Amino acid sequence: MKKWIEKLELEGENIRLIPLEKSHKDFLLKAAADGKLWELWFTSVPSIKNIDHYIESALEKKKKGTEFPFVVVDQKSGDIIGSTRFCNMDFENKRLEIGYTWYAQTYQRTGVNTECKYYLLKHAFEEMNCIAVQFMTNWFNLRSRAAISRLGAKQDGILRNHRLNPDGSCRDTVIFSITNHEWAGVKKSLRYEMEKYRK
Repeated sequence: MKKWIEKLELEGENIRLIPLEKSHKDFLLKAAADGKLWELWFTSVPSIKNIDHYIESALEKKKKGTEFPFVVVDQKSGDIIGSTRFCNMDFENKRLEIGYTWYAQTYQRTGVNTECKYYLLKHAFEEMNCIAVQFMTNWFNLRSRAAISRLGAKQDGILRNHRLNPDGSCRDTVIFSITNHEWAGVKKSLRYEMEKYRK
């Protein structure tokens, strides 16, 4: 698994993934306001109350080499429409996680997620030589669980009382993964889905 590249950008036909910067603050808030995504209690989307911490925390973890946060850019409009990142990067064991993913409501169920995940997975398996890529989501985030399954990831299990929510309640976390041996089939499936959105 190769070490990190400071200016990594991933580009597709409809989206571009560029490194998160502090200057993206207002654009992320605008994207999150499309659907008031911060009201979804079971996911992590920034609001005006926590956007500074959200960005600073992500950039600090990037410096430590455990995460690489991106903003998602719509190629046609040039607008920032969401965010995603590589996280829990374990170079020794050639594993990482794709997480912290969210998109403005207008871009949900449009093929944006499929394309983003395709290029993230392609880089992880073909450039970083990962042996597994995992996804984690809240038990109650049914839409996220369905989206991860559609990618071709398999459910590994459920971590009970995995984390404490801000209100003190406990979160159960569902874990999925794709292995390097499965990537060829997943890649073919994702490309097929991307073609359907082009028609």
